[in-house]
Amino acid sequence: MLRLSLFAGAFVLSLAGQADAQPLVQPDWLETHLHDARVVVLDIRPRSTTEAATAHIPGAVPADYETAGWRTKTEDGAGGALPPIDRIAATIAALGVGDATHTVIVGDDFGATARVYWTFKVLGHTDVSILDGGWTRWATERHSVETAAVAPRAAAVFTPRYNPDIRAELPEVAQTLSSGNRTLIDARPPGQWFGTAKSPAVKAFGHLPHAVWIDQSDALIADGTALKPKAALVALFEKVGAAPITTYCNTGHLAATDWFVLSEVLQHPDVRLYDASLSQWTSDSSRPIVR
Repeated sequence: MLRLSLFAGAFVLSLAGQADAQPLVQPDWLETHLHDARVVVLDIRPRSTTEAATAHIPGAVPADYETAGWRTKTEDGAGGALPPIDRIAATIAALGVGDATHTVIVGDDFGATARVYWTFKVLGHTDVSILDGGWTRWATERHSVETAAVAPRAAAVFTPRYNPDIRAELPEVAQTLSSGNRTLIDARPPGQWFGTAKSPAVKAFGHLPHAVWIDQSDALIADGTALKPKAALVALFEKVGAAPITTYCNTGHLAATDWFVLSEVLQHPDVRLYDASLSQWTSDSSRPIVR
């Protein structure tokens, strides 16, 4: 079934002179630009799944979200934090992504694609997009597919330009709780928000004090591969207002959806992702949590 684009023609972009790619690109656009030298497609689907192991977009480089090095565990309890800058930059360069590359991220879990997208943005690489509807839409619309293994292009020169303005770290979150200078948004499912369930990555039930709950799944279509239409997103996030925002979850995965909607779709001017999230926060039992 065809899915409507959030912005239809607005997401058609030209590579010529384009420094900042549009957040979402459509399958038809990608089909047309698959052989452009400047475009690199990263397929972040788990390689353990049969479909991901046997079929992919032509030329798409395998970059498994769980195993390729996009996130790391840290000694302070974080279950999926941003790796050290030099390390994640080396990972990206080894995938054939350079400073002049337009990177297109493909997956079937929007939170995962949004988290990888945020990783590029926090490293200062703005020429990055997500394939709207992911692999599922690509295959459903019968775009070209190949089964031959793909090796990354030669390692590229990727220069990180770290952007702290879209990342929240532990001291800032603690300051937010004491000052109320930012709105905290919890992107987790209801059981975890209400404290009747928790992720194995988190050591305590409940949520951060004064947080607002916007379950990231409410921003997605039923299969979780794409966002709902823009009007629905505007209504969902209407209660947030204009205050600066920090999104969080358990390991910075689910919160990436809320970050992407607010920052890239609704163009909120100040949105940060707490990538270490509650896995880090709850590793110290003296830090406040409410149930």
